[in-house]
Amino acid sequence: MRASRTAVITGGMSGLGAAAAARLVKDGLKVITLDLADRADLRVDVTDAAAVRAAAARLGPVDILVNAAGVVGPYLPLWQIPLDAWENTFAVNVHGTFNACKAFVPAMRERGWGRIINVASIAGKVGNPNMSAYSAASAALIALTKSLGKELATSGVLANAVAPTLVQAPSNAATAPEAFAHASDRTPTRRLSQPEEIAEFIAWLASDKVNHTTGAIYDIGGAPVTY
Repeated sequence: MRASRTAVITGGMSGLGAAAAARLVKDGLKVITLDLADRADLRVDVTDAAAVRAAAARLGPVDILVNAAGVVGPYLPLWQIPLDAWENTFAVNVHGTFNACKAFVPAMRERGWGRIINVASIAGKVGNPNMSAYSAASAALIALTKSLGKELATSGVLANAVAPTLVQAPSNAATAPEAFAHASDRTPTRRLSQPEEIAEFIAWLASDKVNHTTGAIYDIGGAPVTY
């Protein structure tokens, strides 16, 4: 991979996003983190479309976009979820990804090369109980990726997504113990995924080794779904 390529990672200061940033640096990429954390390269709220557009204009050409910004949302039965908690889960996970893609994809299309990796969740396929907001938002990300992959299929820009099981990361610090137990009980390997394991797969999807895969969703993490 050419060292001149640039990757932008939303939510790049913690958890899976930070692991992806560290892994892509090892491949010689220039990595720019977009996050609300103080030490981010650019402090950007991905739910603010104007702020994301401004960041894209400031950065110029970007080759790789990893949409890792996300929140788990409330751990409650659907009928008990406050509307603002539901809306915030979609605002960060879905609207944030939409905003970033809308801001960075056009220039990728113009240059004829790009890689987009969206971070969804296996919850979007199986629907975790008491996590309907997160499951629904992840399902939306999965459908978004499939559509975007088809729209970009002849452009040289590839859009794929990873759908991990529950990841052992700081973003899950507030996740209810019952959610961890549910995930572990239904994962044949009987353990949670580590951010570095997901980052390895993201690095592969961001590389020149992948050139004919788009609109695909990759389940990662101990064979959580069997067919």
